[in-house]
Parts: sequence; C-alpha cells; structure tokens
Amino acid sequence: MPLSIACQMDPIDRIDIKGDSTFALLLEAQHRGHELFYYTPPNLALLDGRLIAHGFTIAIEDKVGAHYRLSEPRTEDLSQWQVVLLRQDPPFDMSYITTTHLLERIHPKTLVVNDPSNVRNAPEKVFVLDFLDLMPPTLVTRNLADVKRFRAQYQDIILKPLYGNGGSSVFRVGPGDTNLNSLVELFLTVFREPFMVQQYRPEVRAGDKRIILVDGEVAGAINRVPAADETRSNMHVGGIATATELTARDREICARLAPELRRRGLLFTGIDVIGPYLTEINVTSPTGIRQVKDFGGPDIAVLIWDAIERKVKG
Repeated sequence: MPLSIACQMDPIDRIDIKGDSTFALLLEAQHRGHELFYYTPPNLALLDGRLIAHGFTIAIEDKVGAHYRLSEPRTEDLSQWQVVLLRQDPPFDMSYITTTHLLERIHPKTLVVNDPSNVRNAPEKVFVLDFLDLMPPTLVTRNLADVKRFRAQYQDIILKPLYGNGGSSVFRVGPGDTNLNSLVELFLTVFREPFMVQQYRPEVRAGDKRIILVDGEVAGAINRVPAADETRSNMHVGGIATATELTARDREICARLAPELRRRGLLFTGIDVIGPYLTEINVTSPTGIRQVKDFGGPDIAVLIWDAIERKVKG
C-alpha cells in the first residue's frame, strides 16, 4: 500500500545526484508508488500546535541536470503524513537542533527517520564517545595545554570540529609542526564548543571504511581512499571510492553498536572505521547508498524502505 512521505532536505537543485543518498531514497520511494512531498528546513513551522511545512509535490528522474520536477505548491500538516525523512546535511547547529524539537511533536505517530530526539542526542562525534574502547585515543577539549600533552604522548594527531561534517576543518599536526598553537587559537576563535583531537592512524592511507547499517543490521560498505596529497578521505575533497570487504573486527564493531542503534530508533546509520578503530557514527544524514550499489553491493535504499514499511504497518 502506498505511503505518504514528506522529505525534509537541503535544496534539491544543489545536490549531486550521482552520490546523494537522499536522492536514492526518493527514487526508490517513487518506484514503490509512495506519495512524495518535499520541503526545506526553513519552511518548517509550528502554527497553533500544528507542525506544518510549506513545500511541493516532487517527481524524481535519475538524469543529471533534470533530476526533479516540483508541482502543487502548498502547506501540509505533517501530523497527517505517515513518514518524514529527516535528511538535511549538517552543520549540526541550533537551526538543525530546533528542527528535531519540532519534529519530535509528531513522532512516532508520524514516523520520523531517524528518530528526531535521538538524532539530537547522538551527533556524529559525540554519540561515538559511548564506545571509547572501540576508538583511537581521543580528547575533547578547548584547552591548549591538553592538546600539547596529547600530542606529546601520541606524536601525530588530528584536530577536527566537534560538530563539523564532510571533512571540513580537519587538520593533521605531526610532532614537529609549529602550527599547533595557531591552529588551536583558530579553533577557539571560530568554534564556541570544544573540539576533538585524535591520534592519527596511518591505516587511513589504505582507506576510511563507511559501513551502512539498516535498523542495526549491516547492509553494505564502501572504502574511501584519500588522495596522495590529502589526509581526509571524504569523496568531495578527492577521496576515491573502492570496493571493500568487512573484516572480523568490522563485524565486531557493528555487533556492539546494533542494540543501541535499534533502541534509539536510528534506522539508517553510517559508521566510519579506520583500520581496527571506530571513528564516527553518522545519524544526521548518512551517505554511501549509491556508492555501495555502484561497486556491486546491495541497493540499500530498498532495504531502508523495507524497514520503514514494516515499522509503519506495525
């Protein structure tokens, strides 16, 4: 039976459909005959206790440069819809957090994927701290002396914003790098919150593995190899996607996370693994669906919609 689906996402005219997971989800929803309503976060509002969105009916086509059509501009009461996809990208700022508070008013009667309260409570670089034994040595701080002691112990380190995304503002600082003081000063100026410092793991040269879990179950994986002149493996800064296989350690990490992902209602999750270490748990707007399929893996959009339909039908 067709479902009514509202999608809260970034402006659709700006996405790269060749690698965009939200687009893959919309394609599969349309293939199944679901009704699709599209809106952007600034068009979400609360009126007399009703959560409304100003948006459009959307039709999708897997064609670069002509990938969508909008029609029927209107305002919808989201409590009357069966599913809302929470799919805008970070930054995970107060604007993002506010949308989770608003969407929480209709969930779970309207199923929001992922659960908005647990998206709010599980930002990528914070939720992962519940599993410190799976991570490389990690520090969260705003104190320069803390960072200096950490580098003295681990020599080669990575600094990154606690609420960043896509590899933005990620820096590697080796033992002889004299820029550490200035870099910390920059972070203290730009970011109000603490930042994350981790031991640099040389295994990243072989790739940063993205593993996708659907309702706690492993669905597929892709490896992202950094360019020769880059520390970061994110594909939009030059990382190259390659096929990969899961190791016994990867499966051990996934098995540890699965019960907590299910308990929190985090149906679509992407985790990052470097060598034997878990580095992030992505719950706000996970990616990788199209890349996994491109390298011969399963169509994860199918698995996600199967899971959503099971939950809606109860």
